[in-house]
Amino acid sequence: MSKDKILTADEVMEQAGAYLSKEDTTFIRRAYEYAHEAHQEQYRKSGEPYIIHPVQVAGILVELEMDPVTIAGGFLHDVVEDTDVTVEDLQAAFNEEVAMLVDGVTKLGKIKYKSKEAQQAENHRKMFVAMAKDIRVILIKLADRLHNMRTLKHLPPEKQRRISNETLEIFAPLAHRIGISTIKWELEDTALRYLNPQQYYRIVHLMKQKRNEREFYIGEVMDEIQNQLDDVNITAEISGRPKHLYSIYRKMVLENKQFNEIYDLLAVRVIVRTIKDCYAVLGIIHTCWKPMPGRFKDYIAMPKPNLYQSLHTTVIGPKGDPLEVQIRTQEMHDIAEFGIAAHWAYKEGKQIDQSTQTFDERLSWFREILEWQNETHDAEEFMESLKVDLFSDMVYVFTPKGDVIELPSGSNPIDFAFRIHTEIGNQTIGAKINGKMEPLDYKLKTGDIVEVMTSKHSYGPSKDWIKITQTSQAKNKIKQFFKKQRRDENIVKGKELIDKEIRGFDLEPKEVLTTDNIQRVCEKFNFHNEDDMYAAVGYQGITAAQIATRLTEKIRKQQEKVQDLEETIEDVKSEMKPPSKAAKKKDSGVKVKGVDNLLVRLSRCCNPVPGDDIVGYITKGRGVSVHRSDCPNVQTEDIQPRLLPVEWEGAGTGGKQYSLDIEISGYDRRGLLNEVLQAVNETKTNIVAVSGKSDRNKMATIHMTILIYDTNHMRKIVERIKQIPDVYTVRRVLQ
Repeated sequence: MSKDKILTADEVMEQAGAYLSKEDTTFIRRAYEYAHEAHQEQYRKSGEPYIIHPVQVAGILVELEMDPVTIAGGFLHDVVEDTDVTVEDLQAAFNEEVAMLVDGVTKLGKIKYKSKEAQQAENHRKMFVAMAKDIRVILIKLADRLHNMRTLKHLPPEKQRRISNETLEIFAPLAHRIGISTIKWELEDTALRYLNPQQYYRIVHLMKQKRNEREFYIGEVMDEIQNQLDDVNITAEISGRPKHLYSIYRKMVLENKQFNEIYDLLAVRVIVRTIKDCYAVLGIIHTCWKPMPGRFKDYIAMPKPNLYQSLHTTVIGPKGDPLEVQIRTQEMHDIAEFGIAAHWAYKEGKQIDQSTQTFDERLSWFREILEWQNETHDAEEFMESLKVDLFSDMVYVFTPKGDVIELPSGSNPIDFAFRIHTEIGNQTIGAKINGKMEPLDYKLKTGDIVEVMTSKHSYGPSKDWIKITQTSQAKNKIKQFFKKQRRDENIVKGKELIDKEIRGFDLEPKEVLTTDNIQRVCEKFNFHNEDDMYAAVGYQGITAAQIATRLTEKIRKQQEKVQDLEETIEDVKSEMKPPSKAAKKKDSGVKVKGVDNLLVRLSRCCNPVPGDDIVGYITKGRGVSVHRSDCPNVQTEDIQPRLLPVEWEGAGTGGKQYSLDIEISGYDRRGLLNEVLQAVNETKTNIVAVSGKSDRNKMATIHMTILIYDTNHMRKIVERIKQIPDVYTVRRVLQ
């Protein structure tokens, strides 16, 4: 996928026209024009017009050869979230499909959650439920996340790390789960760059050192394979497969290996016409070089759940080093690169039939998401369940009839039984593994043949099973069994717990538990009625605190607004007093618009300098504190009423100087620090403090405090330092 070039809308249309009809391209152009109109006068953090982002997202979807509805969704994916356009407007302007896809990738409204984590979990839950109904939702979201990761450099470091971490936890595993390796690898490598830049640039540096040697070696191997295939008249496309940075990093961390101990940097991919040719090539490879025991995998006979098929083998190459070879057909290669997207791709204007039994069965895990949605009312618990069941390593076991069942690593016979059927799980009394009786907490391994022993006279699951099961499906089915048994008791218990939590907010249950309020909360958490809500709290399916927080939300918001308004009025009155003489002498270079004689000071958390966008915050007893507009400390909703417009005055070269902290990282070598100091001195900049350190990976980090006039002065310094060889990053540091 092209990640350096910024596509224009016309280029996207031209690429789409290569496989879509004229009618379809007219449809997606209309979507672009609609988005262009909606996003007018909006800009990204980079300063570019906002419409550039939807165009690049649509461009990624066109590279995947998606259908016109999905591409239209790519152009329109942010209009509901970031403009006045509604889902109903989209439905009227286009169709129900487009509206549903855009709604699926749109974050929830500005509801006040107990934490950012809870809000993020709710957003993810909404997206995954929409994805379970239509897989194209996640394809748009992956394209959106991919372009956001490509432009992450324009965001503050803390946001870069948060978004990168979320990408590694959710989106890269999801791209892997649906088989789109081209997106998966780029997401992982880019996330590593921001989460661990030292290791990222170190691996880049080490890979560059022996690139020519590796390329020459791979070239020799490919020539030998080509000669062997020519002798038996097998047509094949042979290429070297690059090892991705993140996979190298994981091997170094998880297996505690040094870079020179990782041998599968060398790999060859052979693409042939037929499955028969795949196995013929495998035989030739094993004839040429000795295969390594235990390193052969046949994903053609037993494909991965994400539809991936290929033959993998590792042999001892010509120079005695391990060499990995992958063999597949062109169709298998397309699915390996584009996964599920390959099944949505338009071929000669016709969509591939997705209703085939094989395709449907392999994506059965999507339907499980809808089951969890109905059974799990806590969004954070839902996301944890999803991470365990969908993103963890998997084991593949067999039923006595030979059917393959996929389960998360660490699963036991109880997980297996509930995966087959709820009643089989409820009546389980034992299990045979490979014909031998084993305990129910036995950890299943790939290749095990599992036979569940059941009895109609069983009393049902044990509560202890909840602790030993691995899958969310099994845990939820066991909880359901017990909640049905003691429903009346749980309703009474749940009501008491909710009443207690409401009183904890200094409110009376009677004024909170109105019919409308209860109905709103029941709809939010998918309860059929009030009794279901109380029963769920009673059997601990959801906490009383979550329900009480939702029930009291509106009342607490009204109370907070009144309190904030009163505090703001009092603070403004107190700050209107003239500052002392000492305060007047301390010139910050900033004034409050429309107000004189206010004590103004620059905040230490973000160290604003002339040229930065700034905002004032009314503190209690310490005047107005000036922050950068993008400072995390002024982003929360609860402090918005206390913000004031402020502006720089009389700032510039020759005037007041401002303290700025920067961090320089690069490859540690002799003389690096001296070159950095010399570069700063050349810009006629005063250095207040400097410190440096080097780690065992030969990565140097230099911290420096300098005095500057404004952001233009800062940019000159940064650009000069970046010209120094082996310097990887220069960034402004927030305290």
